[in-house]
Amino acid sequence: MSGLRSGELAAAGGVNPQTLRYYERRGLLAKPLRSPGGHRLYPPEAVVVLRVIKAAQRLGFTLREVAELLDTGRHRHGRKPDAGLQVRAAAKLAEVDAKIADLSVIRETLVAAMDAGCDDLVTCAASPCCPLPFGCPLPFADLAGRPSPA
Repeated sequence: MSGLRSGELAAAGGVNPQTLRYYERRGLLAKPLRSPGGHRLYPPEAVVVLRVIKAAQRLGFTLREVAELLDTGRHRHGRKPDAGLQVRAAAKLAEVDAKIADLSVIRETLVAAMDAGCDDLVTCAASPCCPLPFGCPLPFADLAGRPSPA
């Protein structure tokens, strides 16, 4: 019987062995075969799957989304047209663009607070020239078109 043991796969993927077991429970990695001594033995292609999981996470996909993408790839013949990587990447890109817009507003507000010399939150909040959004609709009320955070 050949294959990669948990430690070998974990090292190749830059994760710890507990992560492999977690991914198995979540259905991201197929259950491995067992050696006669009971050790998990993963096929060599598990390294690629593990690297795909980690790369997708770095791109902002959740583990649920990664599982769905992997499942879609495994069942290409009967897949829904709206379940593939192209559609999901476009949706993730829209999320990233919204976050960038939010961060731009936050950055501009922080720069304005620094330029205004805000040094004390309570004093600044009472000042009519305070650029920070203390209960007023500026500029956070429309962070990328969404309601202000609570």
